[in-house]
Amino acid sequence: MTVQIITIDGPSGSGKGTLAAKLAAYYQFHLLDSGALYRLLGLSLHQQDLLDALDSSLELCIKIATNLDIKFVTTQAGTQVQLDGEDVTQTIRTERVGEFASKVAAIPELRTALLERQRAFAQAPGLVADGRDMATSIFPEAQAKIYLTASAESRAERRVKQLQGMGLDVKINDILANIQARDKRDMERTVAPLKPAADAYIIDSSALGIDEVFKLMTSFVDQQLAN
Repeated sequence: MTVQIITIDGPSGSGKGTLAAKLAAYYQFHLLDSGALYRLLGLSLHQQDLLDALDSSLELCIKIATNLDIKFVTTQAGTQVQLDGEDVTQTIRTERVGEFASKVAAIPELRTALLERQRAFAQAPGLVADGRDMATSIFPEAQAKIYLTASAESRAERRVKQLQGMGLDVKINDILANIQARDKRDMERTVAPLKPAADAYIIDSSALGIDEVFKLMTSFVDQQLAN
Protein backbone atom coordinates (compact mmCIF):
# COMPACT_ATOMS: atom_id res chain seq x y z
CA MET A 1 0.00 0.00 0.00
CA THR A 2 1.34 3.42 -0.98
CA VAL A 3 1.40 5.88 1.89
CA GLN A 4 -0.04 9.22 0.82
CA ILE A 5 2.17 12.13 1.85
CA ILE A 6 1.42 15.85 2.05
CA THR A 7 4.39 18.14 2.67
CA ILE A 8 4.24 21.74 3.91
CA ASP A 9 7.53 23.63 3.73
CA GLY A 10 8.25 27.28 4.33
CA PRO A 11 10.02 29.81 6.53
CA SER A 12 9.60 30.20 10.28
CA GLY A 13 6.31 31.77 11.36
CA SER A 14 4.40 31.22 8.12
CA GLY A 15 1.72 29.16 9.89
CA LYS A 16 2.92 25.73 8.77
CA GLY A 17 2.45 24.07 12.16
CA THR A 18 -1.14 25.17 12.68
CA LEU A 19 -2.18 24.27 9.14
CA ALA A 20 -0.32 20.96 9.12
CA ALA A 21 -2.21 19.92 12.28
CA LYS A 22 -5.53 20.98 10.68
CA LEU A 23 -4.74 18.99 7.52
CA ALA A 24 -3.72 15.91 9.52
CA ALA A 25 -7.00 16.04 11.45
CA TYR A 26 -9.03 16.68 8.28
CA TYR A 27 -7.54 13.73 6.35
CA GLN A 28 -6.96 11.61 9.50
CA PHE A 29 -3.27 11.28 8.62
CA HIS A 30 -0.25 11.06 10.90
CA LEU A 31 1.61 14.32 11.61
CA LEU A 32 5.35 15.05 11.53
CA ASP A 33 6.51 18.35 12.98
CA SER A 34 10.12 18.11 11.79
CA GLY A 35 10.92 21.50 13.29
CA ALA A 36 10.14 20.06 16.72
CA LEU A 37 12.82 17.41 16.20
CA TYR A 38 15.44 20.06 15.45
CA ARG A 39 14.26 22.18 18.37
CA LEU A 40 14.43 19.17 20.69
CA LEU A 41 17.95 18.31 19.54
CA GLY A 42 19.01 21.95 19.88
CA LEU A 43 17.57 22.11 23.40
CA SER A 44 19.23 18.83 24.39
CA LEU A 45 22.64 19.96 23.12
CA HIS A 46 22.24 23.29 24.89
CA GLN A 47 21.38 21.56 28.16
CA GLN A 48 24.58 19.52 27.80
CA ASP A 49 26.71 22.60 26.96
CA LEU A 50 27.46 21.25 23.49
CA LEU A 51 25.72 23.79 21.26
CA ASP A 52 28.70 26.14 21.09
CA ALA A 53 31.10 23.25 20.42
CA LEU A 54 29.31 21.45 17.59
CA ASP A 55 32.42 21.07 15.42
CA SER A 56 34.68 19.75 18.17
CA SER A 57 32.00 17.47 19.67
CA LEU A 58 30.34 16.31 16.45
CA GLU A 59 30.55 12.55 17.10
CA LEU A 60 28.93 12.95 20.52
CA CYS A 61 26.25 15.25 19.07
CA ILE A 62 25.44 12.71 16.35
CA LYS A 63 25.08 9.99 19.00
CA ILE A 64 22.73 12.21 21.00
CA ALA A 65 20.66 12.98 17.87
CA THR A 66 20.31 9.27 17.07
CA ASN A 67 19.22 8.37 20.61
CA LEU A 68 17.05 11.33 21.62
CA ASP A 69 14.28 10.22 23.99
CA ILE A 70 11.34 11.99 22.32
CA LYS A 71 7.63 11.41 22.74
CA PHE A 72 4.65 13.17 21.16
CA VAL A 73 1.71 12.60 23.50
CA THR A 74 -1.78 13.48 22.24
CA THR A 75 -4.00 15.04 24.91
CA GLN A 76 -7.36 16.84 24.84
CA ALA A 77 -5.45 20.12 24.94
CA GLY A 78 -3.33 19.18 21.92
CA THR A 79 0.02 17.51 21.40
CA GLN A 80 2.42 17.39 24.33
CA VAL A 81 6.12 17.14 23.43
CA GLN A 82 8.37 15.31 25.87
CA LEU A 83 12.18 15.21 26.03
CA ASP A 84 13.65 12.66 28.45
CA GLY A 85 10.21 12.36 30.05
CA GLU A 86 9.89 16.11 30.64
CA ASP A 87 7.10 18.23 29.10
CA VAL A 88 8.91 20.78 26.92
CA THR A 89 5.94 21.75 24.72
CA GLN A 90 6.14 25.44 25.59
CA THR A 91 9.93 25.57 26.00
CA ILE A 92 10.70 24.45 22.45
CA ARG A 93 8.45 27.16 20.98
CA THR A 94 10.53 30.04 22.37
CA GLU A 95 12.66 32.21 20.09
CA ARG A 96 15.80 31.07 21.92
CA VAL A 97 15.20 27.38 21.18
CA GLY A 98 14.31 28.33 17.59
CA GLU A 99 17.83 29.75 17.31
CA PHE A 100 19.24 26.49 18.73
CA ALA A 101 17.32 24.55 16.07
CA SER A 102 18.60 26.73 13.24
CA LYS A 103 22.20 26.14 14.37
CA VAL A 104 21.66 22.39 14.50
CA ALA A 105 19.95 22.34 11.08
CA ALA A 106 23.00 23.94 9.45
CA ILE A 107 25.20 20.91 10.32
CA PRO A 108 24.93 18.25 7.54
CA GLU A 109 25.91 15.35 9.81
CA LEU A 110 23.16 16.20 12.31
CA ARG A 111 20.58 16.50 9.53
CA THR A 112 21.59 13.01 8.36
CA ALA A 113 21.24 11.67 11.90
CA LEU A 114 17.62 12.89 12.03
CA LEU A 115 16.79 11.79 8.47
CA GLU A 116 15.59 8.23 9.14
CA ARG A 117 13.69 9.32 12.26
CA GLN A 118 11.66 11.64 10.05
CA ARG A 119 11.06 9.10 7.27
CA ALA A 120 9.80 6.57 9.80
CA PHE A 121 6.73 8.79 10.36
CA ALA A 122 5.42 7.86 6.88
CA GLN A 123 2.86 5.21 7.84
CA ALA A 124 -0.58 4.27 6.53
CA PRO A 125 -3.03 5.78 5.85
CA GLY A 126 -0.92 8.91 5.25
CA LEU A 127 1.31 11.65 6.61
CA VAL A 128 1.33 15.43 6.76
CA ALA A 129 4.96 16.53 7.12
CA ASP A 130 5.77 20.09 8.14
CA GLY A 131 9.27 21.58 7.86
CA ARG A 132 11.86 23.31 5.71
CA ASP A 133 12.96 20.51 3.35
CA MET A 134 10.17 17.94 3.50
CA ALA A 135 9.46 18.05 -0.25
CA THR A 136 12.99 18.74 -1.48
CA SER A 137 14.92 16.29 0.70
CA ILE A 138 12.95 14.03 3.06
CA PHE A 139 9.85 13.09 1.01
CA PRO A 140 10.53 14.00 -2.65
CA GLU A 141 7.97 11.31 -3.58
CA ALA A 142 5.13 13.18 -1.83
CA GLN A 143 1.92 13.39 -3.84
CA ALA A 144 1.02 16.90 -2.63
CA LYS A 145 3.73 19.50 -1.99
CA ILE A 146 2.91 22.91 -0.53
CA TYR A 147 5.24 25.83 0.13
CA LEU A 148 3.72 28.28 2.59
CA THR A 149 5.35 31.68 2.89
CA ALA A 150 4.60 35.20 4.15
CA SER A 151 6.47 38.48 4.46
CA ALA A 152 8.96 38.71 7.33
CA GLU A 153 6.98 41.65 8.75
CA SER A 154 3.66 39.78 8.86
CA ARG A 155 5.39 36.73 10.39
CA ALA A 156 6.97 38.92 13.06
CA GLU A 157 3.58 40.43 13.96
CA ARG A 158 2.02 36.97 14.31
CA ARG A 159 4.94 35.74 16.42
CA VAL A 160 4.69 38.73 18.78
CA LYS A 161 0.97 38.04 19.34
CA GLN A 162 1.71 34.35 19.96
CA LEU A 163 4.48 35.06 22.48
CA GLN A 164 2.44 37.77 24.23
CA GLY A 165 -0.35 35.22 24.52
CA MET A 166 2.15 33.02 26.39
CA GLY A 167 2.75 35.90 28.80
CA LEU A 168 6.14 36.91 27.38
CA ASP A 169 7.29 40.52 26.98
CA VAL A 170 8.74 40.83 23.46
CA LYS A 171 9.64 43.61 21.05
CA ILE A 172 8.70 43.34 17.38
CA ASN A 173 12.06 44.69 16.16
CA ASP A 174 13.89 41.90 17.99
CA ILE A 175 11.52 39.25 16.62
CA LEU A 176 11.81 40.63 13.08
CA ALA A 177 15.62 40.60 13.26
CA ASN A 178 15.55 36.99 14.51
CA ILE A 179 13.23 35.92 11.69
CA GLN A 180 15.34 37.61 9.02
CA ALA A 181 18.54 36.06 10.41
CA ARG A 182 16.94 32.62 10.53
CA ASP A 183 15.60 32.96 6.97
CA LYS A 184 19.09 33.85 5.75
CA ARG A 185 20.68 30.90 7.58
CA ASP A 186 18.00 28.44 6.38
CA MET A 187 18.15 29.63 2.76
CA GLU A 188 21.94 29.74 2.53
CA ARG A 189 22.90 26.49 4.29
CA THR A 190 24.87 24.07 2.13
CA VAL A 191 22.64 21.03 2.68
CA ALA A 192 18.89 21.06 1.93
CA PRO A 193 18.46 24.85 1.88
CA LEU A 194 14.97 26.28 2.33
CA LYS A 195 13.33 26.63 -1.10
CA PRO A 196 10.14 25.50 -2.83
CA ALA A 197 10.18 22.15 -4.62
CA ALA A 198 9.88 22.52 -8.39
CA ASP A 199 6.35 21.05 -8.30
CA ALA A 200 5.18 22.75 -5.09
CA TYR A 201 2.00 24.80 -4.79
CA ILE A 202 3.19 28.16 -3.40
CA ILE A 203 0.86 30.07 -1.07
CA ASP A 204 1.65 33.53 0.32
CA SER A 205 -0.33 33.88 3.55
CA SER A 206 0.70 37.49 4.32
CA ALA A 207 -2.82 38.85 3.75
CA LEU A 208 -4.80 35.63 4.26
CA GLY A 209 -6.48 34.14 7.32
CA ILE A 210 -6.00 30.53 8.40
CA ASP A 211 -9.40 29.44 7.05
CA GLU A 212 -8.64 30.97 3.64
CA VAL A 213 -5.27 29.22 3.44
CA PHE A 214 -6.79 25.93 4.63
CA LYS A 215 -9.40 26.08 1.86
CA LEU A 216 -6.68 26.65 -0.77
CA MET A 217 -4.67 23.75 0.65
CA THR A 218 -7.49 21.20 0.78
CA SER A 219 -8.60 22.08 -2.74
CA PHE A 220 -5.06 21.46 -4.01
CA VAL A 221 -4.50 18.31 -1.93
CA ASP A 222 -7.83 16.75 -2.99
CA GLN A 223 -6.85 17.22 -6.60
CA GLN A 224 -3.34 15.78 -6.12
CA LEU A 225 -4.40 12.75 -4.09
CA ALA A 226 -7.09 11.91 -6.62
CA ASN A 227 -4.53 11.59 -9.43
